[in-house]
Amino acid sequence: MGGWIKIFTGPMFARKTDELLIEVKRYLLAKKKVVLFKHSIDSRYSHAEIVSHDGRRMEAIPVSSSDELRSLIPDDADVIAVDEVQFFDQGIVGVVKDLAKSGKTVLLAGLDKDFRGDPFGPMPYLLAIADDVVKLTAVCTVCGGPATMSQRLIDGKPAPKTSPTILVAGKESYEPRCRAHHIVID
Repeated sequence: MGGWIKIFTGPMFARKTDELLIEVKRYLLAKKKVVLFKHSIDSRYSHAEIVSHDGRRMEAIPVSSSDELRSLIPDDADVIAVDEVQFFDQGIVGVVKDLAKSGKTVLLAGLDKDFRGDPFGPMPYLLAIADDVVKLTAVCTVCGGPATMSQRLIDGKPAPKTSPTILVAGKESYEPRCRAHHIVID
């Protein structure tokens, strides 16, 4: 079988990491050699594990660049899984393409949009080359509708547009919101 790229995307709290880990578990049950990676910038719950907001966890190799990730993939790996892929440099796109071309299954999870609602890092390119895109939603904390946006909060209020793009945090700094209730201060 040829390579395959599957990506789980959506806003914060949409179960992206849970879905990634469930998929990894399926490949492990099928006796496939799976290697998990996460971007080292995400150390919210653990440095060397992928941990979902619900507490699901698996050991992972923390890396800080696409080149480092590429250098740590064993030749006999069947499946490469990467969480928080939005934090990687654009080189991750070439790495993912090369892995799929060489017959590997590549599983990715990451935010499609930043807190402003703009495409996040390499995600638009990864979504374009994926064979299977699973777009997840969360629940809007304002109205209870489907949330597709990540609302950043500073002291409980919407963050200004000038805030840094990357702020690794959890429920204390982010809420899932629908488009109607997503606010970015100019």
